[in-house]
Amino acid sequence: MKFGLDLPPQFKVFGAFFVYSFCMGSMFPRLPDIQRAMGVGEGQLGLALIGSAVGTLISLTFAGRFIEAVGYRRVLLTAIPLLSVFYALSMWAQGPLMFFLLLVPVGLTIGCIEVIINIEADRVEHAIGRRIMSRAHAFWSLGFFTAGLVGSFIAQAGLSPQLHLMIMIPVILVVTLVLLGRFQPAAHRTGSSTDETPHFARPTVTIMMLVAVCISAMLMEGAGIDWSAIYMRNVFDAAPFWAGIAVATVAGSQAFARFFADAWVDRYSPVLVARTLLGVLGIGVLLVFSVPFIWNGEPVFDLLGATLAYLGFALIGVGSSALFPLAMSAAAQQTDRSAAINVAALAQFSFTAFLLGPPLLGYVAEHFGIQWTFGVGLPLVALGLATTHVLAPRSATKVVTP
Repeated sequence: MKFGLDLPPQFKVFGAFFVYSFCMGSMFPRLPDIQRAMGVGEGQLGLALIGSAVGTLISLTFAGRFIEAVGYRRVLLTAIPLLSVFYALSMWAQGPLMFFLLLVPVGLTIGCIEVIINIEADRVEHAIGRRIMSRAHAFWSLGFFTAGLVGSFIAQAGLSPQLHLMIMIPVILVVTLVLLGRFQPAAHRTGSSTDETPHFARPTVTIMMLVAVCISAMLMEGAGIDWSAIYMRNVFDAAPFWAGIAVATVAGSQAFARFFADAWVDRYSPVLVARTLLGVLGIGVLLVFSVPFIWNGEPVFDLLGATLAYLGFALIGVGSSALFPLAMSAAAQQTDRSAAINVAALAQFSFTAFLLGPPLLGYVAEHFGIQWTFGVGLPLVALGLATTHVLAPRSATKVVTP
């Protein structure tokens, strides 16, 4: 007996991105409560958060053969509910070391899901003949936004993170069965290579320039998700609901921008879109960074300062929305070697930014102030603006017949 809705292939992809990110996003509005319960600073919390990144990096490197052997459908329908179980278990950690260790299996599961849903999005794009990748990632942001809203209300109600994440297990299971119960993986792209990419893809100068284009977006997106709730609590003494809304603001604005990203790239050049997004990102980072300096603690400025901070978070979401997909497309278009190797090189080096981001930003927050978590993004935005020319589409090589 089959469960779930009989949806078109692209809607199943959108559903997979949504329920996966909704599962992930449930923890982040509760980070202030988790930090308070552990009694640790931002530096130690950042080191603990690296556990999921370590697990994801391992999984992205070695999960391919496992997924092919077990089957895409079986792994996906098991991994998403299992992810909610692992997140719930991590809430019972008594200290940062245990939190780190319990987040490693979270990362291992995330890596498998990432491989499946991104490959499926690419194959469905090919099958139906139109782009859906940016819209699929918009549903990822929408899932995070929804989780941020739900988590904010639950946190304000005083429910513990442990009970909150336990409740999410049956919710995720039911939603997964409804949206993906009839999931069947799409066929391989016609003519695509089945060669396995190397576990480590050597970067070229062009790949490193592409990393420079999108590194500010990745770090500031991570800062917005990991640290925005703690920022609102530390700077404005925000209630749990309003602290969690900061996470939802980043994800919601990012989702909105991603719905239109493909149309922007089709209408304008990738270079122009990237420069515009980096400008928006820079303004958002500058707002979030500067508010604690210009706000003097007077109650009359609470609303104005918080409004500017939320506006900054919204601009960070918009600015970070499409830079990584643009860099990925440019990597795939390089002709020096196979597209698979160039894409793998960009993904591995970009993910290193996620791996190093949590402890680096946590250390910065603990020793220099939470606003500097975002301030470090300003020079990276400038670096991105200086290297956006590498996104220009490569002209086709003219073949001359003797």
